[in-house]
Amino acid sequence: MIKITVYGAGSWGTAAADLLARGGHQATLWCRRPEQARAMNATGRNPDYLKGTDLSPALSVTADLEEAAVSSHYHVIAVPTQSVREFLSRAAGHWPRDVRVCNLAKGIEIATGDRISQVVAEALPGSRYSVLSGPSHAEEVAEGKPAAVVAASSIPGEAELWQGIFSGKLFRVYTSGDVIGVETGGAVKNVIAIAAGIAASREMGHNALAALVCRGLAEVMRLGAKLGAHPLTLAGLAGVGDLMVTCFSGLSRNFRLGLAVGGGMALTEALDSLGQVAEGAYTVDALVRNARKIGLELPLTEAVHRILYEGVSPESMVESLFDRELKPELPPDIYWGGGTNRDD
Repeated sequence: MIKITVYGAGSWGTAAADLLARGGHQATLWCRRPEQARAMNATGRNPDYLKGTDLSPALSVTADLEEAAVSSHYHVIAVPTQSVREFLSRAAGHWPRDVRVCNLAKGIEIATGDRISQVVAEALPGSRYSVLSGPSHAEEVAEGKPAAVVAASSIPGEAELWQGIFSGKLFRVYTSGDVIGVETGGAVKNVIAIAAGIAASREMGHNALAALVCRGLAEVMRLGAKLGAHPLTLAGLAGVGDLMVTCFSGLSRNFRLGLAVGGGMALTEALDSLGQVAEGAYTVDALVRNARKIGLELPLTEAVHRILYEGVSPESMVESLFDRELKPELPPDIYWGGGTNRDD
């Protein structure tokens, strides 16, 4: 039996901890607020997230960080992206130098533009980092519905270790060595989902939504290529898979944020109405600044940023996107099979 702690009692952290407990592991869920921990231990339910879900009786919940850290050998980070660095500064003193951590957060740190792996490398030098990502709405995982995700690590054997820990009867985990690709796909898809929600709220039609998601994938791949990701990673679960579920599902917080903003709410009002973190609202700011710095064109990301932070109307941004210079769908020097011959 593996002793494992999940840090962060939001929707996905709660679902992941419950999944691990039901998988036969000795799982502990750490949350910031003692009253939340007491309520979960007393009722077997999270009073704030996944309220209708009965959690595994084997799951232990605590608000004592030292207790949560020293009782386990494996550690899963499920706190919001913008809180990861602060959390690590608190947890580091309780963990060994070569601590094994698996990150569930999907986003980019605004202050630095770093992915989570870069934050962890700086905050926890010597740690053994992995990331778990893919189409995995917490609500459906908590209900025991089938899901498939990918675990990635640059350290040999680590992705396979987390694959074995998380895999269950209806939760399948694949492995990858492409941390950059998995993290990039998980972060950028949240921004595209906001755009999808805005388009849906303005009843722009199925053709527009399909085109938006395809061109959003092009931005994911363009950024991934610039950062060194493998293109097939972004065509897989952490890329296309997560993009689809986030852009087409009402369970998606980022999609619902787009619906609210497209319906006329200001960003702050829309975020308050969700009652949960929508990572795309923060990731878009970091993405725009990074893209401008490296000279990368991300028109949809720029459009979402202007709608959220500059008050530009969705209709004017659509006109602006369609007024752009006409161009090939793929760069002219890229051909199938990687060769230089093609039919004209």
